[in-house]
Amino acid sequence: MTHPPVISLTDCADPNAVARQSARIAALFGATPSVLPLTGPDPEGVAALTLLDLLRATDLVGGPTHPVVVLVNIAPRDGSWPNGAPFCYFRHKQHLVISTLNPRVLAPLSTYLKLTEVQVTDVREVVETAAAEWAELSPAEAEEIGRTQFRSLWYVPLLARWLVDGRPVPARPHVVGGPDQRAVGAETAGAVRVAVVDNFGNCKLDRPVAAIPGHRAAAGLSVHSARDGRRIQVRCYDRLPDVPYGEPGITTGSSGLGFAELVVRGGSAAELFGLREGDRVLHPTG
Repeated sequence: MTHPPVISLTDCADPNAVARQSARIAALFGATPSVLPLTGPDPEGVAALTLLDLLRATDLVGGPTHPVVVLVNIAPRDGSWPNGAPFCYFRHKQHLVISTLNPRVLAPLSTYLKLTEVQVTDVREVVETAAAEWAELSPAEAEEIGRTQFRSLWYVPLLARWLVDGRPVPARPHVVGGPDQRAVGAETAGAVRVAVVDNFGNCKLDRPVAAIPGHRAAAGLSVHSARDGRRIQVRCYDRLPDVPYGEPGITTGSSGLGFAELVVRGGSAAELFGLREGDRVLHPTG
């Protein structure tokens, strides 16, 4: 049986953790996964945009596609869960996504891909069910996986394999876009933040250009410079080639569905403005 390729987004990203996860997924799926370490100042924001981009990257192909499996391990570290946030799963078209139940990571999928529901799993329930019905796990092994703190290593790859194999994994539906996601939306409604800084220093923002108030204003938008605390007027352009060389601009970038990017043509917006992932950048003129 040929298994789909696996892509993993994780903030457990030191070399030891990446090596162990890669070996475990390779043993279960027969191929080395693509592991994307998220080690910056705002891994939740990076994961949210990257997950949206991964699923969007499967569109516009002009024909049939092959399924992929995406694993997301970005747990909210707020102490709300006794052993970390639970893991959920959902399918986007033919693709399987397993993620920590993280409202901020899932919110863009609700908004832009119309995700309405995920299936939430309980580690112990799933492992004990598997041990009783299809997995060759002793009671001691099931107990070890059920109580471990390191669930992204021991549990999530197994969950992915069992779901790919069509096993009857117990889970409970959870509405996406409910109170948790609305709270995230209300908290960030007025804040346009840097989601990802790419290798060119372009700052990918966390929403479409069209959703930013004042983006059509001739004076442009007021960008906060973390370097010196000033607000700098930056004009909006359709594409990067339209930005005058050496000057900053806000363009429609490659991420999301028309998401904005703060750029400097021929330079680095992150360096010019002193920005990092998670920083608030835009103050619309009014």
